[in-house]
Amino acid sequence: MLPTAIRLQEGIQVSTGVETREFQAEARQLLQLMVHSIYSNKDIFLRELISNASDALDKLRLQALVDKDLDVDTSDLHIEVEADREQRTLTVRDNGIGMSRDEVVSLIGTIAKSGTAELLRKMKESKEAAAQELIGQFGVGFYATFMVADRVVLTTRRAGETEATRWESSGEGTYTIETLDEAPQGTTVTLHLKPEDKDDQLHDYTEEWKIREIVKRYSDFIAWPIRTTTERPGESDGETTSEVVTLNSMKALWARPRSEVTDDEYKEFYKHVSHDWNDPLDIIHMKAEGTFEYEALLFVPAQAPFDLFMRDARRGVQLYVKRVFIMDDCEALIPEYLRFIKGVVDAQDLSLNISREILQQDRQIQLIRRRLVKKVLSSLKELMDNDADRYRTFWTQLGRAVKEGLLNDYENQRAILDISSFASTHDPEQLTTLAGYIERMKDGQEDIYYMTGESRTMIENSPHMEAFKAKGYEVLLLTDPVDEMWVESVADYDGKKLRSIAKGQVDLAGDDDTAESDPEREQQKETYAPLLSWLGQTLDEQVKEVRLSTRLTTSPACLVGDAADMTPALERMYRAMGQDGPKIKRILELNPTHPLVTGLREAYGARADDPALAETAELLYGTALLAEGGELDDPARFAKLLADRLARTV
Repeated sequence: MLPTAIRLQEGIQVSTGVETREFQAEARQLLQLMVHSIYSNKDIFLRELISNASDALDKLRLQALVDKDLDVDTSDLHIEVEADREQRTLTVRDNGIGMSRDEVVSLIGTIAKSGTAELLRKMKESKEAAAQELIGQFGVGFYATFMVADRVVLTTRRAGETEATRWESSGEGTYTIETLDEAPQGTTVTLHLKPEDKDDQLHDYTEEWKIREIVKRYSDFIAWPIRTTTERPGESDGETTSEVVTLNSMKALWARPRSEVTDDEYKEFYKHVSHDWNDPLDIIHMKAEGTFEYEALLFVPAQAPFDLFMRDARRGVQLYVKRVFIMDDCEALIPEYLRFIKGVVDAQDLSLNISREILQQDRQIQLIRRRLVKKVLSSLKELMDNDADRYRTFWTQLGRAVKEGLLNDYENQRAILDISSFASTHDPEQLTTLAGYIERMKDGQEDIYYMTGESRTMIENSPHMEAFKAKGYEVLLLTDPVDEMWVESVADYDGKKLRSIAKGQVDLAGDDDTAESDPEREQQKETYAPLLSWLGQTLDEQVKEVRLSTRLTTSPACLVGDAADMTPALERMYRAMGQDGPKIKRILELNPTHPLVTGLREAYGARADDPALAETAELLYGTALLAEGGELDDPARFAKLLADRLARTV
């Protein structure tokens, strides 16, 4: 419970009915991580509390502007930091929007938001250093207080409501919550501090110099005054006097010239808007003047957010209008494939009560969005051209999301391709750009060759690769699920068509081929025509056609699709999403020089009615399917046929 002095000071009157609740199981595990001091830098707890208070003030000012019936005083919105050395408490207070009881239970009583279970799984698999980064990504914020406090008390009253709520916990798995008859509007968080422990980097957070240091380092840019009361000795009589001082400069970083902002200020602002405790990888500062004016300060993270591929993940940048905060996650300003971009956009000519629905249709918003996207993509291109290491970090962490833009952002498709990198057979370690691929193309090569698959190893060992390896043609190795889809949307790059080596006919005739190559091929077709026709009938339910291959050198057979066919992997993806369609039959290609194929041709010519030949055809098809990582329709039958055939050879 709060000491009486503090109760009276805050104007709190307590009602009866204290309710004790348990934290959700995953929340308890996160609390334990906090209580046992995972972080070496515990100062960040104050940054998180001030950041939360700043958000509450932003929301109150906006609510007061759009809701004229809300009876609140917004003339002196501020944050207070108050230390009591005798009681060893530190209090952070704001007169912002506040919270209702339900909001306290939802936002403070639990951390059971999407991604919590995944976060904990990663923590258990990682080392302690990695765990620090993971928690930073999750942005647990308020719970960082348990690194420095034995007990935390939160009192809050939502603007426009009469009843308040008091929440208290020692971080041991339970919390108490009660309704108060009266309390000041806003939120007050009081920390009952642990003893100072320099060995554990636990400072005395009642010291004024320490509070000043933390605020200056982490929260100087906060747009609201952060105040504290300081004691000063009198100049003449020696008596101490109390003076309220403002600890921060309150300068909006996006409104200041880049030359006047330090890198450290940018880094701390990024952490404020993103809840990421790592430094940003790149900073993008832009200002537009003319028909409509806006300023933007955007950041590229150095590490993929843990919820990057979660369907309900929050995305977008903060939107301000003439320095007035409008919303946290303005999705209309940033396309989904750039959802990792964080920052602020401050427009001059928008309405203060603009809604999310109106944003989607607003012409100015659409124009700002187009310019932001072009600026982000051009900045990433500069990063690729000028800093290979940082670009490599960006693409490794976020490239998979960026490639989603190739599916629907046709206006910027070329710019996205310019900054994209892919694995290829050219180098086992380094990625390549499409421009780099074209520079290395063989004389006479007209297409950019690629193959999709689940892994690099699977693609490299695929029968489809044999002729390309033999003749030294470079092939892009595309292993991300999104690759299966975007390659269908991109026709070409610099006039060079993108062509799958697992589809259509392949003719890699080179300078070393003799003039007799074509007649020889025609002779092969004539010789194998009866076998091909019989196989087509025998495997009619599995394949649409059987033909001779020019892409095989060592394997007996492979399966390919028609140029316009959907790949098996894409077909499986659609089925997994509940979009069932007709099964697409593929083409079985045979290597006319392989002993198994030549032997099968001779056997068919000698004993066409032998039922064992049909089993051999099944095995030939099954091995081709397995070689590319496919799934057999009847694995048990295939295993039995293979076992019987092997038994005859023993």
